[in-house]
Amino acid sequence: MNVNIKLRDSGTGQIGTVIYDRREKLNTLNSAGITELSEALNSLANNAELRAVVLTGAGTKAFFGGADITELTSLTPDTAKDFISSLHELFLIIRNYSVPVIARINGYTLGAGMELAAACDLRVASDGATFGMPEVRVGIPSVIEAALLPRLLGWGRSNYLVLTAENIDAKTAYDWGFLEAVTKETLLDKEVDRVADAIANSGPIAVRDQKQLVRDWEKLSLEDGIKAGIQSFSNAFKTDEPNRMMQPFLNRKKLSPN
Repeated sequence: MNVNIKLRDSGTGQIGTVIYDRREKLNTLNSAGITELSEALNSLANNAELRAVVLTGAGTKAFFGGADITELTSLTPDTAKDFISSLHELFLIIRNYSVPVIARINGYTLGAGMELAAACDLRVASDGATFGMPEVRVGIPSVIEAALLPRLLGWGRSNYLVLTAENIDAKTAYDWGFLEAVTKETLLDKEVDRVADAIANSGPIAVRDQKQLVRDWEKLSLEDGIKAGIQSFSNAFKTDEPNRMMQPFLNRKKLSPN
């Protein structure tokens, strides 16, 4: 097995960490690895105590180093379609996941690895991470979730990555808007935990609804997105979560001096 799962108690729920371990191959994705990652994520999905998932690659050299080029060289037109479709299905699991998925990025994040990071809701990286879309260098286009890059980076910067196949460093990825946080390698786990705990300290129903609403915003017009938000706001009051989570703020106000 190339995938390990860890759970920790945040005090308000559980944080899952899914670790892909092919470090001897820079954590490149092959068919078996894609299947294992999909199964690992699906195995956590029905955990009612789950508040967030951290997705990472083992070791210090790579987050995900892309698709396994050894397997790519053996593909035919038919098997190529099967391979890339299965990779897309993995990314859809991440994007449609019930709770936020955080990419913990350390080292090379190339091709399919950068697309996987793009599919996550939040991206936290060490300052030594490297990003790139090298597909055209090996005779294939960047596809599937590379289509998310213009939304995250803008067209010009996205075009630069997929057309030149040149890499960028973590600072540039942050400046371009791909990363939400960059920190020293020694502080990476602490920063990822901080982000995950911030999610866990929020209303669990509200966070799940918020993630779904963000996905809806991607597909809806502005007007329809606002209408979806109005309905989501109304639905929140079908539960006791708003009242329960607002109460500490009300209590604090009552205790504050005039």
